[in-house]
Amino acid sequence: MVETPARIEPCGIEENIPVALGDLMLTIQSEAQEIGRLLHPDSAAELRAMMRVMNAYYSNLIEGHNTRPADIEAALAGRIEEIENRPLAEEAAAHVRVQEWIDMEARADRLQVPFSVDFLREIHRRFYMEMPEEFRFVEHAGRREPVVPGQFRLEGQEVAVGRHLPPSASRIDDFMRHFETRYWGLTRGRIGRLLSIPAAHHRLNYIHPFLDGNGRVSRLMTHAMIQKAEIGGHGLWSISRGLARGLHEPGEYMQRMDGADQPRRGDLDGRGNLSLATLQQFTAWFLSIMLDQIRFTNAMLDLRDLRSRYSALLDDLMPGQVRSKILVEHVLRYGEISRGDVPGIVGVKERAARNDISELLKSGFLKSSGHRGMLRIGFPLAYRERLFPNLFTHVEITPPPPPEIPVL
Repeated sequence: MVETPARIEPCGIEENIPVALGDLMLTIQSEAQEIGRLLHPDSAAELRAMMRVMNAYYSNLIEGHNTRPADIEAALAGRIEEIENRPLAEEAAAHVRVQEWIDMEARADRLQVPFSVDFLREIHRRFYMEMPEEFRFVEHAGRREPVVPGQFRLEGQEVAVGRHLPPSASRIDDFMRHFETRYWGLTRGRIGRLLSIPAAHHRLNYIHPFLDGNGRVSRLMTHAMIQKAEIGGHGLWSISRGLARGLHEPGEYMQRMDGADQPRRGDLDGRGNLSLATLQQFTAWFLSIMLDQIRFTNAMLDLRDLRSRYSALLDDLMPGQVRSKILVEHVLRYGEISRGDVPGIVGVKERAARNDISELLKSGFLKSSGHRGMLRIGFPLAYRERLFPNLFTHVEITPPPPPEIPVL
């Protein structure tokens, strides 16, 4: 029997969109526009780099790889000697670099179609070209096989994901062409671009086109689709954080993904092979996760609250050093400045200003590209939880429990 690409239908909610989903999408679109609205672009750029580290951290955590944020930043900077677990840190750094490429393409208005075969292959290629040697191989059917960057599963490379059996490797090309064609049609208009994100995320994982790395590719594709849907908040919020934490508890993501694998349940459950009802439920959950993360980010990046948290931190660390507070708040609000501007901002002579700059650079509250470079805001890793509460967590993701064996 030939496996047909219709196996992944329905690929979206095309008819009779539930009112509750429509309202949810309108709220997402509205609130996403508020993210970082009062932040200076220079401050936003520094935060965007931090958010990429957070996204990689949570994406790794979903895969069961708990990587310290400090190790990820050390790997990105090439400070290998500081890293506790080098392979995991380099894996996360690879994720950061691919997301940075996506963000740069989006900001330059040249981002490719995120669900296209070419783009998905390119995500995988870039990711695995950056991966440490330890993660470029997988155990498959009792053999150690290489994961070739950008290559779909080859004939004979059949896989099982829990109780789900993805399409045969020999049919991947046909399934992926169908995937691309269907989402071309489903992403017309602002509502279509947003509504299709959860379904595309699930269906790509359902196909499982690559020998390894499908989860990370799907999350990076989702990040790109979010940018295309114009709800990305300048790259300042993370879908992976929401998927890892869930709305109520870790483990929801895998449970919801498993639920959306279910076959159609009778004549009233859509016209595809898979259940339309469970796809709608998955879409509602996924969109709620997106809104939850947008709201978290809006609260965290509110400029007034951020200035207040930063000021309180400096009061604790540098009591009585009013000039340092004034300088940091100025750069946070107005963006990067030249060193020659500092005496006028804080009201001191040049030598005292140099001392202030030196102390703030050393502590990481200011950054500069060189000895005489412009000064920009910094968010030191050691104080991230003070500045951005609940941004990172070191709690392991708990996998969902196995299903109960039915009593027959």
